[in-house]
Amino acid sequence: MNLRRDVFQAIADPTRRAILLLVASQTMSAGAIASNFDTARPTISKHLQILTECQLLQQTQSGREVYYHINAKKMKDVADFIEPFRKLWDDRFNTLENVMKQHQSQKQK
Repeated sequence: MNLRRDVFQAIADPTRRAILLLVASQTMSAGAIASNFDTARPTISKHLQILTECQLLQQTQSGREVYYHINAKKMKDVADFIEPFRKLWDDRFNTLENVMKQHQSQKQK
């Protein structure tokens, strides 16, 4: 059975986010990735499978080793989706900061 995975459910998991950070700078084998965690290798393999199904990671095989690397295009799609929300919250926090500054200055008078 081939499940359709949601990208945002995949990155909601802290272990999967840590895996993405690990392979962001270099291609790594499953064993090298697993060595960075205190969990069983099959657990890490499941995380890698989910990230691959969501197309956040791509895999290449070299002999018996499977190597994982970031799918930059898919990560950009995720970033592009999130950007308007980041801008919205930046604007809201800037407004709140201005209100707080005004309140502090009125309080000091």
